[in-house]
Amino acid sequence: MDNFDYDVVIVGGGPAGCTCALYTSRYQLKTVILDKNPSAGALAITHKIANYPGVRGEVTGSELLDVMRQQAIEFGTDYKQAQVFGIDAEDTQKKVYTPEGTFIGRSLVLATGAMGRTPSIPGETAFLGRGVSYCATCDAAFYRNCDVVVVGMSHEAIAEAQVLTKFAATVHWVTAKDPARSNEYAQELLAQPQVKLWKKARLSAIEGDDSGVTGVDLYLMSDKKTQHVPAEGVFVYLQGAKPIVDFLGNQIELKPDGGVKVSEMMQTSIPGVWAIGDIRNTPFKQAVVAAGDGCIAAMDIDRYLKQRKNVKPDWG
Repeated sequence: MDNFDYDVVIVGGGPAGCTCALYTSRYQLKTVILDKNPSAGALAITHKIANYPGVRGEVTGSELLDVMRQQAIEFGTDYKQAQVFGIDAEDTQKKVYTPEGTFIGRSLVLATGAMGRTPSIPGETAFLGRGVSYCATCDAAFYRNCDVVVVGMSHEAIAEAQVLTKFAATVHWVTAKDPARSNEYAQELLAQPQVKLWKKARLSAIEGDDSGVTGVDLYLMSDKKTQHVPAEGVFVYLQGAKPIVDFLGNQIELKPDGGVKVSEMMQTSIPGVWAIGDIRNTPFKQAVVAAGDGCIAAMDIDRYLKQRKNVKPDWG
């Protein structure tokens, strides 16, 4: 198996990884992005984006990601489509194992995101990006005066449903059990006049046509019946933001919520290894936040590799 030597090896080609690569390449550090699939990931499957700073109008997530990737490549980044199946982060030289060979770096950046959940609802994959979403903060504005469905009762699901109440005509909230009265966030959501609770229910199917989602089928556990609910958007929060860390082999310290634990400079528990973007399981899963992580990590990597004590701002 061939070995490939770099200053910076970045696992993941989303907004965090591409931004980090852009900066490290500008610092004249030999950088490679290892990306499993350029059409996968939270940003790539986002149908419309209208709130990314500096980008006017609406673009697809794939289009925005293409621009980020190409910009990094133009500054000297090598881009490789490769599936990473393991790492060795203990030594000074970090090793990343792929079927194409072993990539060895003086530094390693983990940017694989948080799309670890496999779609399990009939219709979820077919209508992903065409009515099915995992981010109301990203997509709520596209459902003004529409009926939407929110599935899940995690804190994230409740917060995202609150965002949707600012735009949607009706927010159908589907939960497996009755939200606790002691949960003040849930009670605040239920107090919104446009929220309709479907408790003790589960989403059994997502339906639609060429235009996108047209409705969902809900299985009502108390009645043991299925009911169709018309809707144009479905927001799924069934552990859909699980960080992708299976390739780490327990070498990197994780937080109790499953995200990689990092310092304010995005350094992990292992010297020479950084983690950026949704793999940290941040509460705000936005492309601009992930890009900010990438910038911070890149500037710290430059300091680390050049053995400087302080970060030198790059304003040029």
